[in-house]
Amino acid sequence: MSAATDALGTAAAAAGSVPAAVLVTTGLIGGYATARATGVRPLGGAVLAAAGAAAAHTWWHRGGPGTTAALGGLYVLGFGLSHPLARRIGAWPSVLAVAAVNAAANTVLVDRPGR
Repeated sequence: MSAATDALGTAAAAAGSVPAAVLVTTGLIGGYATARATGVRPLGGAVLAAAGAAAAHTWWHRGGPGTTAALGGLYVLGFGLSHPLARRIGAWPSVLAVAAVNAAANTVLVDRPGR
């Protein structure tokens, strides 16, 4: 087994031990904060994508394909809706609102004890 394969397996195992709600919150809030702090929107997108990929790994293993599709759609929808919502309530409140909705859905669907 190569070092890269070993590292990938270790990263996947670590992602599986982190609650999905934490991962999606990190992606949405961290992605926005990164883009805002650096002025580099693609860098924020990379944070959003990396956290989303880690969350998808958890969704798949804890909930299967249907849950993965539903929570993946909610994650992308939250990102998309945060933009027009920001015009109404402000950028940070918008990001926090969509992150809260995503975290709640993840808590209910994949992070509950016994799942």
